[in-house]
Amino acid sequence: MLILSIDTSCDETAVAVTKQRRVLSNVLFSQIKLHQQYGGVYPSLAKREHLTKIEPAINLALKRARLNLKQIKALAVTFGPGLPPALEVGVNKAKELANKYQKPLIPVDHIEGHINSVFAQNKAGKPVRDFSFPTLTFIISGGHTELVLWQNHIKYKIIGQTLDDAAGEALDKAARLIGLGYPGGPIIERLAKKGNPNQYPLPTPMLQHKSLDFSYSGLKSAFKRLVYSLSEKEKNQHLADLCASFQAVVIKSLLIKLNLALRSNKVKALIVGGGVSDNKELRKQIRRLVKQHQIRVYFPPLKYLTTDNAAMIGVAAYYKYQKGIYLKNPDQLDRIPRANLDVYV
Repeated sequence: MLILSIDTSCDETAVAVTKQRRVLSNVLFSQIKLHQQYGGVYPSLAKREHLTKIEPAINLALKRARLNLKQIKALAVTFGPGLPPALEVGVNKAKELANKYQKPLIPVDHIEGHINSVFAQNKAGKPVRDFSFPTLTFIISGGHTELVLWQNHIKYKIIGQTLDDAAGEALDKAARLIGLGYPGGPIIERLAKKGNPNQYPLPTPMLQHKSLDFSYSGLKSAFKRLVYSLSEKEKNQHLADLCASFQAVVIKSLLIKLNLALRSNKVKALIVGGGVSDNKELRKQIRRLVKQHQIRVYFPPLKYLTTDNAAMIGVAAYYKYQKGIYLKNPDQLDRIPRANLDVYV
């Protein structure tokens, strides 16, 4: 079951070839350096770069897998959520190829991909991980903070999500406030190791709310007031403390909601995915928490699987194809920038 998958949901032009869960090739053209001057992703620039990179990415993915498009069984593509101009490039290219080569087209939700990312394998079929339903999934990235009950391969129920900024976006904005680069999350994590997380008390988001939703606008405002209250000298002297304090309260907010979700839902395992899931301090605290609940926790086995990639889209697509979820008429597909795990499943 060979699938060629495409993901252009944001600022990464990603193409992969998968065989069931095995990743035969994975190509990623990053745009991070292009967007750094804007402190975030500039949509029209992202689209332009996707248009120039999508064809080379497809050719390289096939070359590395030692295959051609005639040997591919099906095509898969991320249709949403994501930046509309960026999604458009991937969706249009997938439709073009599906029509040209008469292949079924499998639409995949980007979050669905992140959920399946922990089960991606190398060419040798490693790691060996079994599915255990129901599973609680926690997707934490620059664009998404969602708690989802995964009831079977194609059945999802969102039980908590961000009301404004995602956790990763909040980290990026905090980094921008104190003059760090983009993306800010990894820089904050690196500096936080040298700082005191208790140096600057900050409000814990949604602490008094019993829902499983998230919000970081209030924390962002509080951090902005704190930064503006410091002199340039104080800010520079306490840069590591600022990073540690902000990161600590973000992680605390994530753990509080995760603990509440685990208490409220009987699950067999926890899956954590998305770019922020690569944060070492967050992983350590999540592992400590799940021990109390006596369940297993899975993180993506390789770093590239935490960020946007097409390999995870291919893994999700395989199980959808097995259930007969694909389009025989590719022209039916359109981008859905605000997709919410309730389309094409």
